[in-house]
Amino acid sequence: MRPGFAAFSFALLVACLARSMPSHAAELVFFHASYCGVCERWEEEVAPIYPKTPESRTLPLRRHNVNDSRPSDLAFVRSIVYTPTFVAVENGKEIGRIVGYINDDFFWSQMQGLVEKVGRETAKGAGTCPGDGLATPC
Repeated sequence: MRPGFAAFSFALLVACLARSMPSHAAELVFFHASYCGVCERWEEEVAPIYPKTPESRTLPLRRHNVNDSRPSDLAFVRSIVYTPTFVAVENGKEIGRIVGYINDDFFWSQMQGLVEKVGRETAKGAGTCPGDGLATPC
C-alpha cells in the first residue's frame, strides 16, 4: 500500500468516527413535523435570520423531524409531545426548552433565557459563574 493512500485512509477513518460520536457543543435542536403549520410559520419568520444572530453562535440550530428515528446522541432528550419544540442541549444533557411558537418576539425572549442557561451550565463545569471571576457555584 502506498504511504499517501494509507495516510488518506486513516484521515478518512478518523473523520468518519468523529462524525458518529456525539457532539458535546451546545446546540438548539428544533423538533418539528412536516404537518405542523406553526413549524412552517417559525421557518418563515425566524429561520432565515437565526444563523445571523448572536444566539446562533451560542446555540447553532439543528433540525430533527419527530417522525424520524431519533439519533443516538439525542436519546437523552425526554419526550417531545408538541411541535415545534426547541431543546437546548450541551454535553449530552438538556439545558432547557421552548415548547411552541407564538411569534418572533416571544421566541427571542425565550431564547435569551436559554442562552443564559448555557452560559451558567458551562460555568458550572468550570467552577465559576459568568462575569464574577470567582470560584463560586452559580
